[in-house]
Amino acid sequence: MSTRTSQPAGGALLLSEMKEFAAFPKATQRYIRRSLDVAFHRADAVETWARDEGESASIRAQARFYKQLDHLRMQVPDDSGLDMIEPFMGMLVTLAAFDLGQDRLPSFAAFRFLYERLLGASVRPWLPAAFCAAAALPHLHPDRRRLLLQSISESAATAPGWSNRDPVFWPEWVEKVDIAAAA
Repeated sequence: MSTRTSQPAGGALLLSEMKEFAAFPKATQRYIRRSLDVAFHRADAVETWARDEGESASIRAQARFYKQLDHLRMQVPDDSGLDMIEPFMGMLVTLAAFDLGQDRLPSFAAFRFLYERLLGASVRPWLPAAFCAAAALPHLHPDRRRLLLQSISESAATAPGWSNRDPVFWPEWVEKVDIAAAA
């Protein structure tokens, strides 16, 4: 795991983001690392992450959806930019629906953690609405919709403002090292 910084970050901030990531279930951590590999072409995602043909197909589909990320990053409206809401939110909800449909992001916190890294800090004001819209879509089982929608806190849904600080912790795949062989 590594960090990517554009500005100096306090150690407390980095540790906070690392703790947040560590608190997610292992499957969620794996999906976030895989998603970042797909989004930023950090590695051959199919080779690194696919355990079977179903997962290979899922990664290829994710790569097709994630081709929209560059365009989406350029379209993030400011927090009052309602004139640009339709094309931006439509695309964002579609991506969110795909990711939530993979059943690896069990909460708003995990969704927010991933999407802040996919799209940057400027997307924060739009994440609660995109998450709620995608979590309410009928392609998800009703029990799953209920759990997802219950995972967003009132304070997250009604925040009066958002930080514009970019994330500093960027989880990535780390190869296992055989300690005995390395000694």
